[in-house]
Amino acid sequence: MDQTETKLRFPSSFWSANVTELFERAAYYAMASFVVIYLGQLGFGDYWPSFINSSVLWFLVYFLPLLSGTIADQIGFKRALLLAFVVLASGYFLMGYPVWFGGATLSPIISSQVTVGTSVVVPIAVAVLLIGIGGSFVKPCIAGTVQKTAGARKTLGFAIFYMIINIGSLVGRFISYNVRKTPGFDLSIIFAVSLVAAVVAFFVVAFAYKDPDLEMGITEKKPTKSIGEILVGMVKVLGNARFAMFLLVSSGFYFIYNQVYNLLPLYTKKTVELSPAMDIYTAANPFVIVTCQLLITKAFGKLPPIKSIFIGIGIIGASMLINIVPLYLSGGVTAMVGNLLPLGSLFIMLSVAMIAFGELFNSSRLYEYIGSLSPKGQEGLFQGYANLPMAIGSIIGGPAGAWLFNAVMCKGATKLPSGLLRLDPHQATLGWVVLALFGFASAFSMFLYNRWLKRQEA
Repeated sequence: MDQTETKLRFPSSFWSANVTELFERAAYYAMASFVVIYLGQLGFGDYWPSFINSSVLWFLVYFLPLLSGTIADQIGFKRALLLAFVVLASGYFLMGYPVWFGGATLSPIISSQVTVGTSVVVPIAVAVLLIGIGGSFVKPCIAGTVQKTAGARKTLGFAIFYMIINIGSLVGRFISYNVRKTPGFDLSIIFAVSLVAAVVAFFVVAFAYKDPDLEMGITEKKPTKSIGEILVGMVKVLGNARFAMFLLVSSGFYFIYNQVYNLLPLYTKKTVELSPAMDIYTAANPFVIVTCQLLITKAFGKLPPIKSIFIGIGIIGASMLINIVPLYLSGGVTAMVGNLLPLGSLFIMLSVAMIAFGELFNSSRLYEYIGSLSPKGQEGLFQGYANLPMAIGSIIGGPAGAWLFNAVMCKGATKLPSGLLRLDPHQATLGWVVLALFGFASAFSMFLYNRWLKRQEA
């Protein structure tokens, strides 16, 4: 093998990092679509499940990398990943513990009242913290490995990384679905799937992963930041008015994206079918991304980043409106489509697919646009805050989504003998329209922000 061919190959740590990412994403998305339903069936009531899932778990996963990435730099990626998967496996175990060993039972109907006791609250609270903390270490370590090992082919390297994320998401969902449907298992089994995937990822890191610095022969250690320096950097970044405003405006996209794992599961479980296959329905998101990413990039890749982001936010707003259609069709949301699934669930799946198209226009161009906003010489510092819009959208999205569903959509609803709610179509329509208008307002605010930015530069 000649030297040129050797240089074109990705090193082994690149591939082992991507395999690790595949199992980590499989673990997370094996349970992600059902967290609010599971917590509701445990007895956390109408509002706590969304708060716990979104404002705590998702917020930790997307905010803590600002700190955990620094810790990973100091102790080494391999040690950080091994620690992360021990923490994650413990968290997934504790999520299932109340049902497996604590004597808790899952109610088929989600009650509006909080009936859960301390014996359930404590392990669930610890579990959510562990999953959030453990998950926050994985992304900076894997992305950092790709950055260090891809060399001149970083574009290809990160394209592979992004593809692996979505393949892992699909794998986790479909394994979870097949295990969950096995007779004798209840919904808590999804956390066993997540636990096994996290353990497999641990062994991949232990036996196949090498610290990229060692493999690439990098002996010079770059200076690492202290926690104090990170906090100073945070003040510097958020003190930049135009960048802080961008973070706030762009969080509108993630506010609606967050509803895929909060409002949509609640809506489907409470009004469409008692045992919704949310893992399969939400699989429309990674499926669209895997199959359409290259097509969208080729067709629209030359659009200016701000226009692409604007289109993405507009699409995600429109994705909410299509759920109005089955409310007024014969049989309503529970009418069966070819004896396969209810009409309401079909439109939920279509909604998730549309959100994925919005994500393809938005997320892929976010880093590029942030680069244009960053002061010269501080590009790396500002790129480190690229996940902050997701954290902002999550901390607000969970409680707001739960309120919108329970207080707006369910107003005037009647309870059917099956246990499902029959919504007043006008109230349900109002809820979907509010979400869509929020998306459109977010897109318009991004347009106004860009115009303001150009005037500032002029």
